[in-house]
Amino acid sequence: MSDAETRRENKDQGKNKIAVKIYDEEYVIKGQADTMVIEKIAAYVDRKMRLVGQRNPQLSLSKIAVLAALNIAEDFVKLHEDYNTLSKQFDEVKKLGSGS
Repeated sequence: MSDAETRRENKDQGKNKIAVKIYDEEYVIKGQADTMVIEKIAAYVDRKMRLVGQRNPQLSLSKIAVLAALNIAEDFVKLHEDYNTLSKQFDEVKKLGSGS
């Protein structure tokens, strides 16, 4: 085994590898996350792309992907804002409970 092959093998250790299908295209994904998590993420991306594609059948694949990415980013930003709001409310409740 060459040094390059050994480095590649060591680099890949601890990573999961799974084939997923997104918008009828197969992708091989490697990552630290559990394969079930990777499958859920791929299914979410596929769902978002299909929604965009159904609403805009004239769009190219790249435009569908970009619009789906924007929709996913919007979901993330909303969830992050909700998290921050709930975290602040939780901190306020803790302060009230501790009598401070």
